[in-house]
Amino acid sequence: MTIDQSRRTLLAGAGALTAAWPGLSLAATLRPDLVVVNANVYTVDDAAPRAQALAISGGRFTAVGTNEEIRSLAGPGTQTFDAQGMTIVPGFIDTHCHPYGTNLLYDVLVGNPFEVEFVTLDSIIAKLRAKAQQTPPDYWIEGYFYDDTKVRDGREINRFDLDKVSTTHPVVVRHRGGHTSYYNTKALQMAGVTKATPDIQGGTYDKMPNGELSGRVTDTARRVFENVGKRETFTPEQEYQRELAGAAHISKQFARYGLTGVHHNGGPDLGMLQTLRARGDLLHRVSYETSGKMLDAQIANGIRTGVGDEWIRFGATSEHTTDGSFSERTAGLSHPYPGSNSPYQGNITFTQDELNAWVERVHRAGIQVNLHANGDAAIEMSLNAFERANRLYPTRDARWKITHCTFINDDILRRMKALNVVPAVFTTYAYYNSDKFKFYGEAMMKRAMPFREFLDAGIHATAGSDFRPGPFAPLMGIQGMVTRKGWNGETWGANQRITVAEAIKVQTLNGAYASFEENIKGSITPGKLADFVVLAEDPHTANPEKIKDIKIFRTVAGGRTVYQA
Repeated sequence: MTIDQSRRTLLAGAGALTAAWPGLSLAATLRPDLVVVNANVYTVDDAAPRAQALAISGGRFTAVGTNEEIRSLAGPGTQTFDAQGMTIVPGFIDTHCHPYGTNLLYDVLVGNPFEVEFVTLDSIIAKLRAKAQQTPPDYWIEGYFYDDTKVRDGREINRFDLDKVSTTHPVVVRHRGGHTSYYNTKALQMAGVTKATPDIQGGTYDKMPNGELSGRVTDTARRVFENVGKRETFTPEQEYQRELAGAAHISKQFARYGLTGVHHNGGPDLGMLQTLRARGDLLHRVSYETSGKMLDAQIANGIRTGVGDEWIRFGATSEHTTDGSFSERTAGLSHPYPGSNSPYQGNITFTQDELNAWVERVHRAGIQVNLHANGDAAIEMSLNAFERANRLYPTRDARWKITHCTFINDDILRRMKALNVVPAVFTTYAYYNSDKFKFYGEAMMKRAMPFREFLDAGIHATAGSDFRPGPFAPLMGIQGMVTRKGWNGETWGANQRITVAEAIKVQTLNGAYASFEENIKGSITPGKLADFVVLAEDPHTANPEKIKDIKIFRTVAGGRTVYQA
């Protein structure tokens, strides 16, 4: 940045601030609460992409510039943070996350939620058996964060393994991908599932080569287990306190990994989030996504996308699931899965007519539509529904959202650009789930998680971790986007690599765009919310295969330090 550029940025910042708060004089805007100096600042703002220092007042950036310029703004009450050459980037934004902290605090975790870690079937069985020994018969024993390719035994868990946990309790292990569960014999019997039970629309009861049930059940077929067996119950107050503790816990985890904004797909309700905020425990900004009765109430009461404030606001709908999972190999494809013994093409969970009706209803209500679609067949169905709804009720800037949007083709790319579809794409998967790419093969992976093609087409691709299915660490996501190399050293779809600068923009400014907030956050720009992350190393110059290991020194939201190493 030149001196002239930084002076223009200072003046622009003062103008933006006085426009936002007309009662403030220019002099007042130049007396910041906090100045940060001796930093390596990447602003993600094309008007002034680099800086040495920045100033904050009232929870917003007021200026960026040189050390000399920013120091000159400080007054008697201004705090100074000397970054000592560390790198500063805007706060990271996750555009698709299931923020269930209660699982992390209270449930049996059979896998690592945050990192690549291999376990054994025996370790899973032992953890669940310990829970069963403390639980009355007929009560469910549940395990979370199972990952079938992170098991040293080299095979999936099955009902016979889970029978070792208990024959008097229904037992389930839930794949972290969210679309597959594994049941013991007791659970199958209680649900009335036998080897003669037929598969249903959007779900399967999987079998072993000898025709016996394996215990693996996918997507909609799992519904038969919802009303069988007993589950631990809590008083309303106990339930509330558990959920509140879980919500506070996961907000701390977000801050620890540098997230200042998260799109909530499920998780704590609005009242709980407001309670957290009131007591100072909400450390990240929330784009609140709704479904079911909550969405019905939103539509009935005319609550549109954008209602709220800078900490909690209504965003898109929760992901409306049109197909299965990428990591569990149930995504809806237009062709059979490579190497499948039968012509299996994944699970499609709605007919086109059903999807059309749902999309039209939400779109007419002024609510941003968000569909879950992994496979190309499901993405094409989503685009059909978007195009139809837009013809019936034209909207200039709907920003249709597709969560995951994993497998594309040329026609999908063209249609997405024409509609201004915003995809929330897996980022950490390139590193974390590289062991699953072999199930698709290199030809398919060249068009999977296609960040290079999205950005080249002018599509605002964003970072959607899909936690619990994927870790939410933004730096792991950036490394994956930049290298396309997994934990196992395998590289898949190298043609979709993007630069570090592009990956940071995907994790920041593009994330703000997804929720119509690019004018108030996503870059270090005077007048915008003072959300930023201090990194011990510069990801632009670090070893690309070590970006995920860069230490997050500090996370700041609205000028307040919410995490410090």
